[in-house]
Amino acid sequence: MIDPTVHVRLARPSRDLAAAERFYVDGLGLDVLWRTTERVPGKHDLLMVGPKDGTWHFELTRDPEHPLDPTPTVDDLFVLYLGAPADASLIDRLTASGGTRVPAHNPYWDEHGVTVADPDGYRLVLSSRTWG
Repeated sequence: MIDPTVHVRLARPSRDLAAAERFYVDGLGLDVLWRTTERVPGKHDLLMVGPKDGTWHFELTRDPEHPLDPTPTVDDLFVLYLGAPADASLIDRLTASGGTRVPAHNPYWDEHGVTVADPDGYRLVLSSRTWG
């Protein structure tokens, strides 16, 4: 059994780490937990974002020498259970920070939230439901 307090890292490639940072930090309000500050040949550029003192974070990577094109599907979702409808100002910040509001592939998420694609096409769902 995995301890429920274990830290989780979700790693994804990104076309543009600065654009990803604008979306997740300026738009969503996550903290920058770590980033590479200089280009090192043979190493990936990376940005880690998440809630300060949280138990999870995103690691967004880019290999300038051998870049990967992100290939999200319409059902690759990062769902936040807000317990109330997403505030319009949050949605506005996300779109102003490079996100695109999109219809959900699964109509459940349109009924119970708002879906915003990040600059790489991965989908963030701001669910009005709670978990548990």
